[in-house]
Amino acid sequence: MKQLDHVANQIAAGEVVQRPASVVKELLENAVDAKATDIKLIIKDAGKSLIQVIDNGSGMNVTDARMCFERHATSKIRQAEDLFSLHTKGFRGEALASIAAIAHMEMKTKLEQEELGTHIIIE
Repeated sequence: MKQLDHVANQIAAGEVVQRPASVVKELLENAVDAKATDIKLIIKDAGKSLIQVIDNGSGMNVTDARMCFERHATSKIRQAEDLFSLHTKGFRGEALASIAAIAHMEMKTKLEQEELGTHIIIE
């Protein structure tokens, strides 16, 4: 079943990650949705070697950080009624599974009130 999930993520990646600019858009929207007021974007080799977003957004707890790489994962919907009250650019993390299916990824995130954060590497 793991292989089927990987193939599904690669197919979904074609919809979300058409070119490096699509990745930049998704990651910047995640930062905005996290209420970041300071966002730094670093790009190397037109996004082919590196796309890095550093922001001061709200961060994620360890569970949300792990789950955001699952297909169709979102921390914004807990019950059906939540679908009608979304006021963000997109589901935070919805594209991360697709991006991770075709790229090496590293995420560092920390909630402001926590002393330690979460570091996830996907290759």
